[in-house]
This record gives sequence, C-alpha cells and structure tokens, in this order.
Amino acid sequence: MIRHTVVFRLKHAPGSDAERDFLRAASELTKINGVQKFECLRQISAKNNFTFGLSMEFADNTDYAHYNDHPDHTAFVQGRWIPEVAEFMEIDYVPHDLV
Repeated sequence: MIRHTVVFRLKHAPGSDAERDFLRAASELTKINGVQKFECLRQISAKNNFTFGLSMEFADNTDYAHYNDHPDHTAFVQGRWIPEVAEFMEIDYVPHDLV
C-alpha cells in the first residue's frame, strides 16, 4: 500500500468560490482507477502555513504509477495545481514494520 499525501496553500482567498471550485476539482481525481480512501482535509496546525491536505491510497506501485500518468491527473496538475497552488509539500508513505 502507498499513501500519497500533499499539504498546500492556495493563492485564492479563504472561503472564496475559487477555493471551493479548486477543492471540488481535486475531488474529481477519485474517478481515476486505483484511487482509494481519498480525503480532502483542512490543516489546522499553527506550526506551518499550509491550509489544506489531500490524502489517498493505492494498492501498489502499479496503481500509483497509473494515477500519476493518467491524463486526468496530468491535466489537473497543469491546468489547476500549477497556476492555483502557492506552496506545497508532497509525502508518500508505505507501511513500515517496527519489528
């Protein structure tokens, strides 16, 4: 399993129609085969300047690669993410055995 996460801050005013439209567009990524457990999250820590997070899971590297290369994902990145996101950090996780 791979958990793909990203925290970000938009260029849009908080609570604006543009902000809501961006988040709705991001939720459309759930239509890509292989996306599981999608969440759109509001970041509340005062320890950083990010305002939102996206989290999703993939069964394996094949599903994750399919998502990354999918035309809907690449169109979202080019058409929405790059022009509308002010700052972000992406982190991808796999389970780790502690034993």
